[in-house]
Amino acid sequence: MIDMWKGAIMFDPTVFDNLKVALENELYDMDNLDQRVRITGRVDRMELAVMSRLFRIQFQLTDDNLITGEIELAASLQELASEILEQKGAEPGCVLTIRYRMPISNPDKNCPQIQQVIERIWPDQTLTQTISYVYDPRKISPMLSTTEILFPRKINEEQMNDIPELALYAVQTVQELRDQIK
Repeated sequence: MIDMWKGAIMFDPTVFDNLKVALENELYDMDNLDQRVRITGRVDRMELAVMSRLFRIQFQLTDDNLITGEIELAASLQELASEILEQKGAEPGCVLTIRYRMPISNPDKNCPQIQQVIERIWPDQTLTQTISYVYDPRKISPMLSTTEILFPRKINEEQMNDIPELALYAVQTVQELRDQIK
């Protein structure tokens, strides 16, 4: 029998892979063990057009499905290549984005409430709120608020110990948004 793996080169997991696994483990533990959240979506993509990586995991509280939280990690070709090729001076990392989606009825009231909750839990972070709805002249469509927190710097394995706290804050934000936007 021919050993097709003989002589194959094994690469160490990338920063992206290690952070992805850590995030996934935290959120799946909150789903399977603690039953605090329910994982509702997961994307693990290699974008071949630009050779980048993207991981996205979505969750909702087990007792409320109106608000969806989402954590996203992204790594560009440059980040991945500099790490795999061990380029001197390179500091590979990932872009971290957290999103919250929820229906709202009064943007003038709800958007400041959302901003207040998020700024309290995630101070000094840049956030963007977007409101969307489906246009239909025959009926009023519900509005959807998407709030995005984009972290100003890349994260890497030095922040690995922060992953449990990050996941906890992400879930806490959904709980507080639910309590605030009733």
